[in-house]
Amino acid sequence: MKNKIFSVTNSNFEEIALEVFQFQYRNNPVYKQFVDYLGKHNPTSCAEIPFLPISFFKTHEIRSFQKNIEIKFKSSGTGGNRSTHYIESLSLYEHSFEPTYRDQLGNPEDQIIIALLPNYIEQGESSLVYMVNSLIKLTNNPLSGFYLNDLEKIKTTYQSALVLGKKVVVFGVSYALLDLAEQQLDLSQATIIETGGMKGRRKELTKEELHAELKKGLHVNYIASEYGMSELLSQAYSDKEGVFTTPPWMKILIRDVNDALSMEPEGKTGGINVIDLANLYSCSFIATQDLGKSFGSTFQLMGRFDNSDIRGCNLLIE
Repeated sequence: MKNKIFSVTNSNFEEIALEVFQFQYRNNPVYKQFVDYLGKHNPTSCAEIPFLPISFFKTHEIRSFQKNIEIKFKSSGTGGNRSTHYIESLSLYEHSFEPTYRDQLGNPEDQIIIALLPNYIEQGESSLVYMVNSLIKLTNNPLSGFYLNDLEKIKTTYQSALVLGKKVVVFGVSYALLDLAEQQLDLSQATIIETGGMKGRRKELTKEELHAELKKGLHVNYIASEYGMSELLSQAYSDKEGVFTTPPWMKILIRDVNDALSMEPEGKTGGINVIDLANLYSCSFIATQDLGKSFGSTFQLMGRFDNSDIRGCNLLIE
């Protein structure tokens, strides 16, 4: 099954997704109960597969395996309860994030990676920290690492990387990047990847407002974004136009905001449903609280639902 997932193509995606659905229906008690409640245990297309509300990761053990847990990843927890993702095998996560990064951002061996993720490090059990730390190790360069508010150190690291002929990639949570931008640090030759969220440290901004401030303060032409979360083992990255590209084993469907069981056509805004086949041992079919619109293997992020519950998906298991 793992081999099928990471060699999936557009032509056989639906077939493999349905196979993963049946595996999780048989092996994930919480998901089975959810599917049975909806009476949709035999879907014939991706659009017919029931998508589990992401809030279930806060209240239930979403597992499709019985053996010991290798690690638990938790969300940043700014909304109170932290979501927990029980990981059967870290190798599955690594098989997902490393090729995606190489495909969309280049080889880490040619880069210096600067990470500004203070809140994730403070809270611990972060899938983002695990991923970025793994990428930092792949750079095999002492200049790569996690940085806090040491402006001078970030500046000298950036300059040293350019002297070495290395591409500089900066991963940063939104508020940490804004702190950097306020210092008018020139990072014009770096790729800046914001990972979202003010984490309660600053006033929330729209994506457009955030990127405008960061572009001005860091002297860059555009800001890239990473679309990922503790409940997923796959990520998408945005380009200069703010369009996200998914890896082959990840697909975005858009649901009607007033009818969670109905899908919207390409180009129409609605709730983002994610199929992440790398989530083989948890749940691959997740209804998020994000709004967006899809275009084939790409999508745009339009914001989030105003309320904490996903409308039309408030089917809680007792």
